[in-house]
Amino acid sequence: MKINILEKKWYLYMTEFFSGMALMAVELGASRLLAPYFSSSQIVWTIIIGTIMIAMAIGNVMGGKWSDRDPDPAKLFRRILIAAAWIALIPFLGRYIILGIMGIIVVTINHNMLIWAAFLACMIIFVFPLFLLGTVTPSLIRFTMSDVDESGRVAGRLGACNTIGSIIGTFLPTFITIPAVGTSVTFLIFAGILLILGALYFLFTGGKKTAVIVCAALYLISCIFGYNVKFAFWIDDLTYEGESVYNYLQVSETSKATYLSTNVMIGVQSVYMKDDTLTGMYYDYALAAPVMTGKEDPKVLVLGMGTGTFALQSRRYFPKADISGVEIDEKITWLAHEYFNLPEDIPVTTYDGRAYLNADREKYDIIMVDAYQDITIPFQMSSVEFFTLVKEHLNEGGVMIVNMNMHGEEGDDDTALYLMDTIASIFPYASVVDVPYTTNRELFASVDKRPEDMLAENKDSVKASELLRMMNKVYAGLKPVSAGDHIWTDDKAPVELIGMKTIDILIQDEASYYKDLYEKDGLKGLINDIIG
Repeated sequence: MKINILEKKWYLYMTEFFSGMALMAVELGASRLLAPYFSSSQIVWTIIIGTIMIAMAIGNVMGGKWSDRDPDPAKLFRRILIAAAWIALIPFLGRYIILGIMGIIVVTINHNMLIWAAFLACMIIFVFPLFLLGTVTPSLIRFTMSDVDESGRVAGRLGACNTIGSIIGTFLPTFITIPAVGTSVTFLIFAGILLILGALYFLFTGGKKTAVIVCAALYLISCIFGYNVKFAFWIDDLTYEGESVYNYLQVSETSKATYLSTNVMIGVQSVYMKDDTLTGMYYDYALAAPVMTGKEDPKVLVLGMGTGTFALQSRRYFPKADISGVEIDEKITWLAHEYFNLPEDIPVTTYDGRAYLNADREKYDIIMVDAYQDITIPFQMSSVEFFTLVKEHLNEGGVMIVNMNMHGEEGDDDTALYLMDTIASIFPYASVVDVPYTTNRELFASVDKRPEDMLAENKDSVKASELLRMMNKVYAGLKPVSAGDHIWTDDKAPVELIGMKTIDILIQDEASYYKDLYEKDGLKGLINDIIG
């Protein structure tokens, strides 16, 4: 039985409502799909929002033009079906497209590689389906309006439906679907809603159902193969993979250690050594801070606790230490207890590090700032105002240590340079040591003495031989920091822009071999080298 479903105004308003909801859900899903590869910085968000707004603007224009030229509602609902199928395929194909783009960009572009890669990924993966959704509103205005005199009311109701749907589509993925079932299933959920919307039209009107069948088949394929595609799909032995409100999370293990990564391209954020040895990473260098204080029972606060690597190392060598931490991601704290052996008697507060200091009245002998992840550097924890706050929370003889995990060449595009100059403008004494074979640099700052003098006075009292060797290594590498002109403040701290430039330099260094090979032997030679 054929029914003119367009006479059911509720169906048209629901189409507008769920189209707005799906659009915002896809936008938030886009940020989660891109973040493990490109970070979740303001720059990446700008690219996502900008490209989506371009798609919507073009969709609005073309939707109005098409509805005037050929007012066939079947074409609108076919566009919705195609958008649904495309969105459903994103979890299945999106990650491969991103890595393909990254590979091409690395060997063909010399500057702003991540910006170009993120922009092209957005254009290829997200613009087309959101362009199709952009055609919904102008088309529905034509189908919903029966009298010119009611055009204002109709447009207002449709706009309200779209806005309310967009609001729900903003909160639902962030707080419910992505933490509960992940990014892939979130895409599939909202693609399924669009698929049902489009299919209802053809089922009730008796129109040709070819588009319904094809798009439903693609959706089914995506449900079978796409819902469990890993971000790091080339790794098949992860101990844990999941998502939180803030991060993509993966835990991997070897016979000697357990590792946490919050992205798939750059670095390890935490490590647990199963035999209680030193990590061989920057955490070992950071242990110089409690040695500098000369106390057996230092009071330690870790801002950016992660899974507690520094806390565990400090507990091992300074068993009387009073250690607490702040970690904004509650899921990481759960992983710390589940996989990284963090003791229950080391309290962890789920909060932003700076907000915690603002509310805290305690003072500490050591404050470690370890909240900088690839280029996702929180500006509010990089400014003069923040480091002043840290200084106010240190006891006499206290030490701040900052892990600067991405330093490039000395120059205006080096994030470490800005952090060092900013810190040196607050602390009278600051020194840094580079961690060999990494991009990490550890900065120690104090109000009372030079860090190298504090370490020299107390390192010989260290009883553990492996820790004493490490302290001698740190002492030999410490270099004083002088205040410069590269100062970040709450008002002006372009951390993402500088971070993107820094990582650009690092990627160029890493990719130089492949660029040279590509220029010498072309694409075929490059592929043959990679394949082996």
